[in-house]
Amino acid sequence: MFASCADPKSLEGLTWLLCYLTSGKHLDFYWSFLTVLLLLAITAPVALAMGFGGAMAARSAFLPLRLIGKGYTSMVRGVPDIVFFLFFVIALDQAIEWSVHQIRCPDWTEPIRNGLEFRVCPQAKVPLSSSAQIWHQAYGFALAIFTFAIVFGAFAANVLYGAMNAVPRPQLETGEAYGMSQGQVFRRILLPQMWVYALPGLSNLWMILIKATPLLFLLGVKDIVYWARELGGSKTQAYEYPHPDWRLWYFLGLLVFYLLFTRLSELVLGRIGARLSRGQATAAGEAMRKAGA
Repeated sequence: MFASCADPKSLEGLTWLLCYLTSGKHLDFYWSFLTVLLLLAITAPVALAMGFGGAMAARSAFLPLRLIGKGYTSMVRGVPDIVFFLFFVIALDQAIEWSVHQIRCPDWTEPIRNGLEFRVCPQAKVPLSSSAQIWHQAYGFALAIFTFAIVFGAFAANVLYGAMNAVPRPQLETGEAYGMSQGQVFRRILLPQMWVYALPGLSNLWMILIKATPLLFLLGVKDIVYWARELGGSKTQAYEYPHPDWRLWYFLGLLVFYLLFTRLSELVLGRIGARLSRGQATAAGEAMRKAGA
C-alpha cells in the first residue's frame, strides 16, 4: 500500500508490522467484515419476510396452503444446518443452470448429467465463464443470502406462528364485536401485539444468525474466517511476509469482534423490547407500569 513497503524483506520492527497489516490481502480481510455485516443486513429482513409468509400460510384456513406452511417449517428445521447449506446451494445452482440451459440450448444433445458429473452448455453457465470475477463473487453471495434466508425464515415462521397464537383471543373477539373485518382485526390488533411475544424468539434467532455467518466459508465466500485462517497460517520465506503460525491471534480477534457485536445487539434488542412492552398487558409491561408508578 505504501511506497516504503515495496521490498518487505528489507523491513524490520514496526515498519514491517505496518506494511504487513496494510498489505493487499489484509485489506481484503478488513473488507470481509463488511461482507459479514452486509449478509446480516440483507438476510435478517428477507428471513423475517419469509418467516411471516410461512406463519401466515400455517394459519391459513385453506388446507393445501396450511400444509405448505407447516411442511416448510418442519422440513427445514428438521435438517442440520450444515447439511442443508452444503446440499441446497449445489441443488439450487444446478437448478438455475438447468433452467437457463433449457432456454439457451434447446438443441443440446449430450446428456446433462452423466453419473456424478453435471454439465450444461457454456451459454448456460451462471455466471458465464467470461464474466468478471466480481460477478462470480456476487452470484455466490446471492446464493448464500437466499440459503440463509430459507433456513432462518423457517425458524422465524415458527416463532411468529407461536406469537400470533399467544395474543389473547378475547382481544380479537372484541375487535370483531366492534364490527371490524378479519383483515382489520389482523392489522390493528393481532399484528401490533404479536411482536411483544415474538421478540424474545426473534432475538435468539438474530444471535444464532450472527454465530452462523462463518458458514459463508463453506459456501465459497471469502469471509473473515477464511482470511483469518489464510493470513494466520505459517508463512515461509517463499512469501513476502514470512511469519510463524499466528492463527491463534487472528481468531482471538474474531472472538472479540463477535462478542462486541452480540453485546451491541443485546443493547439494541433490549431497547426495542422495552418500547414494545410499554402499555402492554404482559409481565414486562406490568413491570414498567409499576416502576413508573
